[in-house]
Amino acid sequence: MPPTPEENDAEGTVPPEPRTVHFAEQALLGALLLEPQRTTEVDLKAEHFDSRIHGLIFDAMRTVPLPDPEQHRETAVWLAAVYAKARPQAPGLPHTYPHTLVQACPQPAHAAAYAGMIRADHARRTLRAHAEQLARTADDTTLPHRVDATATQADRLCNLLAQLSERFAPHPGSLPRTPVPPESTPETSEESVDDEQLLLATATGSPQTVQTMQWLMPADFTVPLYGTLWQCITGLVHRGGPLDPVIVLGEAQQAGLPSGTVTTRDLLKLLSDPHGVPDHWGEKIVRRALLHRARTVADRIVVFADDPANTPYQLITGCRRVLAEFASLHARWNRATIPAPMAHSARSRGTSRAIRAGPAPAASANGRRTGIAR
Repeated sequence: MPPTPEENDAEGTVPPEPRTVHFAEQALLGALLLEPQRTTEVDLKAEHFDSRIHGLIFDAMRTVPLPDPEQHRETAVWLAAVYAKARPQAPGLPHTYPHTLVQACPQPAHAAAYAGMIRADHARRTLRAHAEQLARTADDTTLPHRVDATATQADRLCNLLAQLSERFAPHPGSLPRTPVPPESTPETSEESVDDEQLLLATATGSPQTVQTMQWLMPADFTVPLYGTLWQCITGLVHRGGPLDPVIVLGEAQQAGLPSGTVTTRDLLKLLSDPHGVPDHWGEKIVRRALLHRARTVADRIVVFADDPANTPYQLITGCRRVLAEFASLHARWNRATIPAPMAHSARSRGTSRAIRAGPAPAASANGRRTGIAR
């Protein structure tokens, strides 16, 4: 029977609340200490282990020459050599720990199964780390090209998933068992509200430009009211009818606006005060939506990875699904910011490397308020 954490706790060898992988690592190392020849059958590296000390011991096993099987059954010389090799990098490692590992192995013949558990947990931790890096990149305001950096990190996640899909076999029930976390509400700010108001005002007077802005969706707006107004404007443009603030107001009425604290006069004032050109403000809105989507994707992958009920294949499937949402929005960003001849080439590479700066606005939007409730 494997020893309990209380029985084998020794200076960092056992975490306060050991997870299943801790016992799998102990069982594997115990199997290899009992039957060293199995080390050649285990396709792992030290970095696959959750415990740094276990990784050091595994590296020591791969470094110290294998003993003669007959001699190994009679003496503990090889165990002592492995301990001596690992201890300089783990000064607190007690000399009894190799014997603890031996006691922790239920069946040496199951070494491959223990290794599979370790590999699966490493995949889970690696996916989580990549997702956290995606969120950090999306939030890093110091980056000169934050969208490019975020898309690059998303590409790395996709590449990791491709690698993992080759190592873990598919099985029935491929979707994660964890419920998908609800969509987080985009954070509104003075800048985001100004950008969305200015887009609506300039779009009302530029139907030709609106026709080319199919890359902007109502869901990209941080204020749902403005997303609905954008839908009203694009609907009028696509039907080929006339467009001005009063006509948009009539369309908005059919969509259930104004409502709440928003008055007809508020909407009319908003739609009648243009500055700049629509695609400039639209690009800023899509950029903000893309970074928000990256954070949402990262949060969902972390939730999937933190649920031990999910198998590696379920993690892969779930991660691919949420990343597809980011890829779709990134494709729209490419359409908005890359000239047409370059867009196809950029999409074929997977991530846009060129971002076109939007035109300078004709007047500053700082401090501009319309009185419409956000």
